[in-house]
Amino acid sequence: MIFTARGKVNAPISKTNGSMSWKTAKMPRDCARAAGIANRRKSVEPSRPSWPIIEDMPPRKRPPADPAAAIRTEYDAPSTHLEAFLHYQRGECGMAQNTVEAYRSDLVQFFAWFADYGPPSVAAVELRVFTSYLKHLHERNLAATTISRHLVAIKMFFRYLVLEGVIRESVADLLSSPKLWQHLPHVLSPDMVNRLLAAPVPEDRFMLRDRALLALLYATGCRASEIANLTLRDVHLDEGYCRCIGKGNKERLVSLNPVARAAIEAYLTHARPDYASRHNAPELLLSKSGHSLTRIMVWNLVKKYARRIGASRQVSPHTLRHSFATHMLAGGAEIRALQELLGHASIATTQIYTQVEHTRLKAVHQRCHPRA
Repeated sequence: MIFTARGKVNAPISKTNGSMSWKTAKMPRDCARAAGIANRRKSVEPSRPSWPIIEDMPPRKRPPADPAAAIRTEYDAPSTHLEAFLHYQRGECGMAQNTVEAYRSDLVQFFAWFADYGPPSVAAVELRVFTSYLKHLHERNLAATTISRHLVAIKMFFRYLVLEGVIRESVADLLSSPKLWQHLPHVLSPDMVNRLLAAPVPEDRFMLRDRALLALLYATGCRASEIANLTLRDVHLDEGYCRCIGKGNKERLVSLNPVARAAIEAYLTHARPDYASRHNAPELLLSKSGHSLTRIMVWNLVKKYARRIGASRQVSPHTLRHSFATHMLAGGAEIRALQELLGHASIATTQIYTQVEHTRLKAVHQRCHPRA
Protein backbone atom coordinates (compact mmCIF):
# COMPACT_ATOMS: atom_id res chain seq x y z
CA MET A 1 0.00 0.00 0.00
CA ILE A 2 1.32 3.39 -1.05
CA PHE A 3 0.44 6.62 0.68
CA THR A 4 0.10 9.61 -1.60
CA ALA A 5 -1.06 13.16 -1.30
CA ARG A 6 -4.63 12.04 -1.95
CA GLY A 7 -4.63 8.92 0.27
CA LYS A 8 -3.55 5.31 -0.12
CA VAL A 9 -3.31 3.39 -3.43
CA ASN A 10 -3.33 -0.45 -3.59
CA ALA A 11 -0.54 -1.92 -5.74
CA PRO A 12 -0.13 -5.68 -6.37
CA ILE A 13 3.18 -7.34 -5.50
CA SER A 14 5.10 -9.64 -7.92
CA LYS A 15 8.12 -11.79 -7.45
CA THR A 16 11.07 -11.39 -9.80
CA ASN A 17 14.03 -13.79 -9.41
CA GLY A 18 13.08 -14.43 -5.83
CA SER A 19 13.04 -10.77 -4.87
CA MET A 20 10.12 -8.58 -4.04
CA SER A 21 9.31 -5.58 -6.29
CA TRP A 22 6.57 -3.00 -6.34
CA LYS A 23 4.61 -2.35 -9.44
CA THR A 24 4.32 1.24 -10.41
CA ALA A 25 1.16 2.71 -8.96
CA LYS A 26 -0.95 5.00 -11.16
CA MET A 27 -0.98 8.29 -9.27
CA PRO A 28 -3.13 11.23 -10.26
CA ARG A 29 -1.45 13.55 -12.79
CA ASP A 30 -1.45 16.62 -10.52
CA CYS A 31 0.04 14.65 -7.62
CA ALA A 32 2.80 13.31 -9.83
CA ARG A 33 3.56 16.79 -11.12
CA ALA A 34 3.65 18.16 -7.56
CA ALA A 35 5.96 15.37 -6.45
CA GLY A 36 8.33 16.05 -9.36
CA ILE A 37 8.45 19.78 -8.60
CA ALA A 38 9.16 19.04 -4.94
CA ASN A 39 12.03 16.70 -5.85
CA ARG A 40 13.57 19.31 -8.18
CA ARG A 41 13.31 21.98 -5.47
CA LYS A 42 15.13 19.76 -3.00
CA SER A 43 17.96 19.29 -5.47
CA VAL A 44 18.25 22.96 -6.44
CA GLU A 45 17.39 25.07 -3.41
CA PRO A 46 19.95 25.19 -0.63
CA SER A 47 18.94 24.21 2.83
CA ARG A 48 17.46 27.05 4.84
CA PRO A 49 19.30 27.99 8.00
CA SER A 50 17.72 27.31 11.33
CA TRP A 51 17.98 30.91 12.53
CA PRO A 52 15.28 33.43 11.47
CA ILE A 53 15.79 35.37 8.25
CA ILE A 54 15.47 39.16 8.32
CA GLU A 55 12.95 39.32 5.50
CA ASP A 56 10.59 37.05 7.42
CA MET A 57 10.63 39.35 10.44
CA PRO A 58 8.08 42.13 10.75
CA PRO A 59 9.46 45.65 9.99
CA ARG A 60 10.33 47.77 12.94
CA LYS A 61 10.28 51.54 13.30
CA ARG A 62 13.57 53.38 13.42
CA PRO A 63 13.90 55.33 16.67
CA PRO A 64 14.66 59.04 16.26
CA ALA A 65 18.32 59.90 16.49
CA ASP A 66 17.55 62.88 18.69
CA PRO A 67 14.99 62.40 21.50
CA ALA A 68 13.98 66.06 21.14
CA ALA A 69 13.16 65.64 17.42
CA ALA A 70 9.62 64.51 18.16
CA ILE A 71 9.09 67.49 20.44
CA ARG A 72 10.30 69.89 17.75
CA THR A 73 7.98 68.31 15.18
CA GLU A 74 5.06 68.59 17.56
CA TYR A 75 5.73 72.30 18.16
CA ASP A 76 7.11 73.28 14.74
CA ALA A 77 6.22 76.90 14.02
CA PRO A 78 5.89 77.85 10.33
CA SER A 79 8.13 80.89 10.76
CA THR A 80 11.17 78.60 11.14
CA HIS A 81 10.91 77.71 7.44
CA LEU A 82 10.56 81.27 6.12
CA GLU A 83 14.17 81.97 5.16
CA ALA A 84 14.59 78.59 3.46
CA PHE A 85 11.39 79.20 1.50
CA LEU A 86 12.52 82.64 0.34
CA HIS A 87 15.90 81.23 -0.67
CA TYR A 88 14.10 78.53 -2.67
CA GLN A 89 11.92 81.10 -4.43
CA ARG A 90 14.91 83.28 -5.24
CA GLY A 91 17.43 80.61 -6.21
CA GLU A 92 15.46 77.73 -7.73
CA CYS A 93 12.24 79.39 -8.92
CA GLY A 94 13.98 82.51 -10.23
CA MET A 95 11.52 84.92 -8.63
CA ALA A 96 12.30 88.61 -8.77
CA GLN A 97 13.52 90.35 -5.65
CA ASN A 98 10.35 92.42 -5.37
CA THR A 99 8.24 89.25 -5.50
CA VAL A 100 10.36 87.64 -2.80
CA GLU A 101 10.01 90.68 -0.58
CA ALA A 102 6.24 90.69 -1.13
CA TYR A 103 6.11 87.04 -0.06
CA ARG A 104 8.13 87.90 3.03
CA SER A 105 5.82 90.76 4.01
CA ASP A 106 2.63 88.73 3.54
CA LEU A 107 3.96 85.65 5.35
CA VAL A 108 5.28 87.65 8.31
CA GLN A 109 1.75 88.98 8.84
CA PHE A 110 0.34 85.46 8.56
CA PHE A 111 2.87 84.09 11.06
CA ALA A 112 2.04 86.84 13.57
CA TRP A 113 -1.64 85.89 13.36
CA PHE A 114 -0.78 82.17 13.40
CA ALA A 115 1.17 82.55 16.66
CA ASP A 116 -1.98 83.78 18.41
CA TYR A 117 -4.77 81.80 16.75
CA GLY A 118 -3.14 78.86 14.97
CA PRO A 119 -2.26 75.36 16.22
CA PRO A 120 1.11 74.74 17.90
CA SER A 121 2.50 72.85 14.87
CA VAL A 122 2.45 73.53 11.16
CA ALA A 123 1.61 69.86 10.61
CA ALA A 124 -1.69 70.32 12.47
CA VAL A 125 -2.98 73.10 10.20
CA GLU A 126 -6.55 72.52 9.03
CA LEU A 127 -8.73 74.25 6.48
CA ARG A 128 -10.55 76.27 9.12
CA VAL A 129 -7.25 77.96 10.03
CA PHE A 130 -6.98 79.48 6.57
CA THR A 131 -10.64 80.44 6.42
CA SER A 132 -10.27 82.20 9.77
CA TYR A 133 -7.26 84.09 8.49
CA LEU A 134 -9.10 85.16 5.33
CA LYS A 135 -11.93 86.40 7.54
CA HIS A 136 -9.34 88.37 9.51
CA LEU A 137 -8.08 89.98 6.28
CA HIS A 138 -11.62 90.90 5.27
CA GLU A 139 -12.22 92.52 8.65
CA ARG A 140 -9.17 94.74 8.00
CA ASN A 141 -11.04 96.11 4.94
CA LEU A 142 -8.28 95.06 2.57
CA ALA A 143 -8.88 95.10 -1.16
CA ALA A 144 -9.66 91.87 -2.98
CA THR A 145 -6.37 92.08 -4.87
CA THR A 146 -4.43 92.35 -1.60
CA ILE A 147 -6.26 89.37 -0.09
CA SER A 148 -5.59 87.37 -3.25
CA ARG A 149 -1.89 88.19 -3.01
CA HIS A 150 -1.79 87.03 0.64
CA LEU A 151 -3.46 83.77 -0.34
CA VAL A 152 -0.99 83.14 -3.16
CA ALA A 153 1.93 83.60 -0.76
CA ILE A 154 0.40 81.14 1.73
CA LYS A 155 -0.27 78.55 -0.98
CA MET A 156 3.29 78.79 -2.29
CA PHE A 157 4.69 78.44 1.22
CA PHE A 158 2.73 75.31 2.07
CA ARG A 159 3.53 73.74 -1.30
CA TYR A 160 7.17 74.23 -0.38
CA LEU A 161 6.60 72.48 2.94
CA VAL A 162 5.10 69.51 1.09
CA LEU A 163 8.10 69.47 -1.24
CA GLU A 164 10.48 69.41 1.72
CA GLY A 165 8.53 66.67 3.50
CA VAL A 166 7.54 68.82 6.46
CA ILE A 167 3.85 68.07 5.85
CA ARG A 168 2.18 65.40 3.74
CA GLU A 169 -0.34 67.56 1.91
CA SER A 170 -1.36 71.18 1.69
CA VAL A 171 -4.96 71.97 2.54
CA ALA A 172 -4.33 75.56 1.42
CA ASP A 173 -4.78 74.43 -2.19
CA LEU A 174 -8.43 73.73 -1.42
CA LEU A 175 -9.05 77.47 -1.07
CA SER A 176 -10.13 79.42 -4.13
CA SER A 177 -8.90 82.95 -4.74
CA PRO A 178 -11.45 85.76 -4.51
CA LYS A 179 -12.94 86.91 -7.77
CA LEU A 180 -11.21 90.04 -8.98
CA TRP A 181 -12.75 92.81 -11.02
CA GLN A 182 -10.85 93.74 -14.13
CA HIS A 183 -10.19 97.46 -14.01
CA LEU A 184 -9.12 99.35 -17.09
CA PRO A 185 -5.73 101.01 -16.65
CA HIS A 186 -5.47 104.76 -16.20
CA VAL A 187 -3.91 106.39 -19.26
CA LEU A 188 -2.59 109.89 -19.96
CA SER A 189 -3.24 111.65 -23.22
CA PRO A 190 -0.25 112.43 -25.49
CA ASP A 191 -0.54 116.12 -24.62
CA MET A 192 -0.51 115.36 -20.89
CA VAL A 193 2.54 113.13 -21.36
CA ASN A 194 4.40 115.97 -23.09
CA ARG A 195 3.58 118.28 -20.20
CA LEU A 196 4.83 115.69 -17.71
CA LEU A 197 8.11 115.19 -19.57
CA ALA A 198 8.70 118.95 -19.53
CA ALA A 199 7.75 119.35 -15.85
CA PRO A 200 11.35 119.38 -14.50
CA VAL A 201 12.62 122.95 -14.82
CA PRO A 202 16.09 124.50 -14.36
CA GLU A 203 15.15 125.56 -10.84
CA ASP A 204 15.03 121.88 -9.87
CA ARG A 205 18.30 120.58 -8.51
CA PHE A 206 18.15 117.31 -10.47
CA MET A 207 16.42 118.55 -13.61
CA LEU A 208 18.56 116.62 -16.10
CA ARG A 209 18.30 113.36 -14.18
CA ASP A 210 14.56 113.66 -13.69
CA ARG A 211 13.96 114.51 -17.35
CA ALA A 212 15.98 111.45 -18.35
CA LEU A 213 13.96 109.35 -15.90
CA LEU A 214 10.58 110.47 -17.21
CA ALA A 215 11.67 110.15 -20.83
CA LEU A 216 12.91 106.59 -20.20
CA LEU A 217 9.67 105.54 -18.54
CA TYR A 218 7.55 106.70 -21.47
CA ALA A 219 9.93 105.73 -24.28
CA THR A 220 10.48 102.15 -23.12
CA GLY A 221 7.32 101.27 -21.18
CA CYS A 222 9.51 99.72 -18.49
CA ARG A 223 8.50 99.20 -14.89
CA ALA A 224 9.88 101.43 -12.13
CA SER A 225 12.17 98.68 -10.80
CA GLU A 226 13.49 97.97 -14.31
CA ILE A 227 14.39 101.63 -14.84
CA ALA A 228 16.04 101.87 -11.41
CA ASN A 229 18.20 98.81 -12.14
CA LEU A 230 19.44 99.99 -15.55
CA THR A 231 23.23 100.17 -15.68
CA LEU A 232 25.53 102.09 -17.99
CA ARG A 233 26.34 98.89 -19.86
CA ASP A 234 22.64 98.32 -20.57
CA VAL A 235 22.16 101.60 -22.43
CA HIS A 236 23.38 101.81 -26.04
CA LEU A 237 22.72 105.32 -27.29
CA ASP A 238 24.50 104.87 -30.63
CA GLU A 239 22.27 101.95 -31.58
CA GLY A 240 19.21 103.48 -29.91
CA TYR A 241 18.20 100.70 -27.54
CA CYS A 242 18.66 99.51 -23.98
CA ARG A 243 18.61 96.12 -22.30
CA CYS A 244 16.33 95.74 -19.29
CA ILE A 245 15.82 92.81 -16.93
CA GLY A 246 12.19 92.19 -16.01
CA LYS A 247 10.29 89.76 -13.85
CA GLY A 248 11.90 86.37 -13.41
CA ASN A 249 15.25 87.82 -14.57
CA LYS A 250 14.00 87.82 -18.17
CA GLU A 251 15.94 90.10 -20.50
CA ARG A 252 14.46 92.09 -23.35
CA LEU A 253 15.56 94.88 -25.66
CA VAL A 254 13.57 98.09 -25.93
CA SER A 255 14.07 101.02 -28.28
CA LEU A 256 14.91 104.59 -27.32
CA ASN A 257 13.24 107.43 -29.19
CA PRO A 258 15.16 110.63 -30.03
CA VAL A 259 13.68 112.51 -27.06
CA ALA A 260 14.90 109.89 -24.61
CA ARG A 261 18.33 109.66 -26.24
CA ALA A 262 18.78 113.44 -26.03
CA ALA A 263 17.71 113.54 -22.38
CA ILE A 264 20.07 110.69 -21.44
CA GLU A 265 23.01 112.26 -23.29
CA ALA A 266 22.50 115.57 -21.50
CA TYR A 267 22.31 113.80 -18.15
CA LEU A 268 25.43 111.70 -18.81
CA THR A 269 27.41 114.73 -19.94
CA HIS A 270 26.47 117.39 -17.40
CA ALA A 271 24.97 115.77 -14.28
CA ARG A 272 25.98 112.16 -13.69
CA PRO A 273 29.76 112.75 -13.35
CA ASP A 274 29.06 115.01 -10.36
CA TYR A 275 26.89 112.37 -8.66
CA ALA A 276 29.31 109.53 -9.44
CA SER A 277 32.22 111.39 -7.81
CA ARG A 278 30.73 110.63 -4.38
CA HIS A 279 29.98 106.96 -4.94
CA ASN A 280 30.50 105.51 -8.40
CA ALA A 281 27.61 103.03 -8.68
CA PRO A 282 27.15 101.13 -11.97
CA GLU A 283 23.49 102.14 -12.34
CA LEU A 284 22.47 104.81 -14.84
CA LEU A 285 20.28 106.97 -12.58
CA LEU A 286 21.99 108.06 -9.38
CA SER A 287 20.95 110.01 -6.30
CA LYS A 288 22.82 113.00 -4.93
CA SER A 289 24.95 110.66 -2.79
CA GLY A 290 26.01 108.62 -5.82
CA HIS A 291 23.88 105.58 -5.04
CA SER A 292 21.31 104.13 -7.40
CA LEU A 293 17.71 105.24 -7.25
CA THR A 294 15.22 102.85 -5.68
CA ARG A 295 11.82 102.12 -7.14
CA ILE A 296 10.25 104.04 -4.24
CA MET A 297 12.30 107.10 -5.17
CA VAL A 298 11.21 106.71 -8.81
CA TRP A 299 7.60 106.50 -7.61
CA ASN A 300 7.91 109.66 -5.53
CA LEU A 301 9.52 111.62 -8.38
CA VAL A 302 6.72 110.75 -10.80
CA LYS A 303 4.13 111.71 -8.18
CA LYS A 304 5.94 115.01 -7.58
CA TYR A 305 5.87 116.12 -11.22
CA ALA A 306 2.34 114.79 -11.78
CA ARG A 307 1.12 117.10 -9.00
CA ARG A 308 3.03 119.97 -10.56
CA ILE A 309 1.14 119.74 -13.87
CA GLY A 310 -2.20 119.15 -12.14
CA ALA A 311 -2.60 115.51 -13.21
CA SER A 312 -4.70 113.00 -11.37
CA ARG A 313 -3.48 111.55 -8.08
CA GLN A 314 -3.61 108.13 -9.70
CA VAL A 315 -0.60 108.93 -11.89
CA SER A 316 2.35 106.66 -11.12
CA PRO A 317 5.29 105.13 -13.03
CA HIS A 318 2.94 102.40 -14.17
CA THR A 319 0.65 105.04 -15.67
CA LEU A 320 3.41 105.92 -18.11
CA ARG A 321 3.73 102.22 -18.92
CA HIS A 322 -0.01 102.03 -19.63
CA SER A 323 0.20 105.20 -21.71
CA PHE A 324 3.10 103.77 -23.72
CA ALA A 325 1.15 100.60 -24.55
CA THR A 326 -2.07 102.43 -25.40
CA HIS A 327 -0.37 104.98 -27.63
CA MET A 328 1.55 102.22 -29.40
CA LEU A 329 -1.69 100.43 -30.22
CA ALA A 330 -3.21 103.68 -31.43
CA GLY A 331 -0.24 104.09 -33.76
CA GLY A 332 -0.85 100.70 -35.37
CA ALA A 333 1.48 98.42 -33.40
CA GLU A 334 0.73 94.69 -33.45
CA ILE A 335 -0.29 93.19 -30.16
CA ARG A 336 2.38 90.47 -30.37
CA ALA A 337 5.11 93.05 -30.80
CA LEU A 338 3.66 95.04 -27.90
CA GLN A 339 3.72 91.92 -25.73
CA GLU A 340 7.46 91.54 -26.32
CA LEU A 341 8.13 95.23 -25.65
CA LEU A 342 6.25 95.11 -22.34
CA GLY A 343 7.74 91.76 -21.30
CA HIS A 344 4.39 90.07 -20.68
CA ALA A 345 4.51 86.31 -20.28
CA SER A 346 0.92 85.94 -21.51
CA ILE A 347 -0.74 87.84 -24.32
CA ALA A 348 -3.94 87.92 -22.25
CA THR A 349 -2.25 90.57 -20.08
CA THR A 350 -1.51 92.69 -23.14
CA GLN A 351 -5.02 92.39 -24.55
CA ILE A 352 -6.44 94.65 -21.85
CA TYR A 353 -5.00 97.65 -23.71
CA THR A 354 -7.22 96.90 -26.68
CA GLN A 355 -10.18 97.85 -24.48
CA VAL A 356 -8.61 101.19 -23.58
CA GLU A 357 -7.70 102.43 -27.05
CA HIS A 358 -10.90 103.27 -28.96
CA THR A 359 -9.66 105.24 -31.97
CA ARG A 360 -8.49 102.09 -33.75
CA LEU A 361 -11.82 100.37 -33.11
CA LYS A 362 -13.71 103.41 -34.37
CA ALA A 363 -11.65 103.43 -37.55
CA VAL A 364 -12.33 99.74 -38.12
CA HIS A 365 -16.05 100.29 -37.51
CA GLN A 366 -16.25 103.22 -39.92
CA ARG A 367 -14.33 101.30 -42.59
CA CYS A 368 -16.20 97.99 -42.34
CA HIS A 369 -19.77 98.68 -41.23
CA PRO A 370 -22.20 99.25 -44.15
CA ARG A 371 -24.12 102.00 -42.33
CA ALA A 372 -21.12 103.75 -40.81
